Amino acid sequence: MDRELEARGSVDVEDLLKVILGLVIVWLVLEVLGQLVNLTFAVLRALPTIIGIVIIVVIVLWLTDNL
Repeated sequence: MDRELEARGSVDVEDLLKVILGLVIVWLVLEVLGQLVNLTFAVLRALPTIIGIVIIVVIVLWLTDNL
């Protein structure tokens, strides 16, 4: 009985480090994806302002005969 408990509870240090490394990689990937989603929504929120600036530039170019 003691051998069974001992065998079930034994984990190599390298295996434990691999598990920790995998968890850290997953965490970093999720952080990067979260930042990309935030950046995408920030660009979408600024889209009306960007369109307004483009319209102003086109009108100014039209009036100065540069278009």
